[in-house]
Amino acid sequence: MNEDLWDKVDDFLSETLGTSDPVLEATLRASTKAGLPAIQVSANQGKLLQLLAQTQGARRILEVGTLGGYSTIWLARALPPEGYLISLELEASYAEVARKNVSRANLGKLVTIRVGPASETLAQLFSEETAPFDFIFIDADKPGYPKYFEWAMKLSRPGTLIVADNVVRKGALLDSDSNDANVQGMRQLLDIIAADRRVSATGIQTVGSKGYDGFVLARVIP
Repeated sequence: MNEDLWDKVDDFLSETLGTSDPVLEATLRASTKAGLPAIQVSANQGKLLQLLAQTQGARRILEVGTLGGYSTIWLARALPPEGYLISLELEASYAEVARKNVSRANLGKLVTIRVGPASETLAQLFSEETAPFDFIFIDADKPGYPKYFEWAMKLSRPGTLIVADNVVRKGALLDSDSNDANVQGMRQLLDIIAADRRVSATGIQTVGSKGYDGFVLARVIP
């Protein structure tokens, strides 16, 4: 088993099941042209997010980490016409690319992209008494995950589903002595989730075109 095989299987699944389309491909091309790092979710992962949000019946979605808007589009497609999605992005230049991609996907009326450090923007959303979100996707700087999760809980309701991406770190998650701030951020996140009796959670390992990683699902207990 190797990454070349993972890539081929991922491509086969995507092509066979039709998990991409011209709008999404244009989003990837525009992001690459703008010099954004190719760290967005894969097509199959994006479709999984959409299906999870649809299964959740989500009307209000929060995304922490916009990048070029690829996962934003997947999630916004899960929303009903009266729904809305707020996505948080640190880099203004990335946000501008994302806005254009979201507009091309005809989802501009559903999506708001807010620029700034996520911890500050999350605090602003809380102070604004924003209505609780039904689905929250965390895919930003890894050392910030513990704080982002804590804010996500404050912006949730009973039944909210929180998904945190890139948790496994190619297995480095197991190294308690790691000097990698990304690894330590993930370990702290898991400790916080494990100690929080308000959520029911699990972790899933993944392989594919994005390599070996995984995500955590945490549902706020009704």
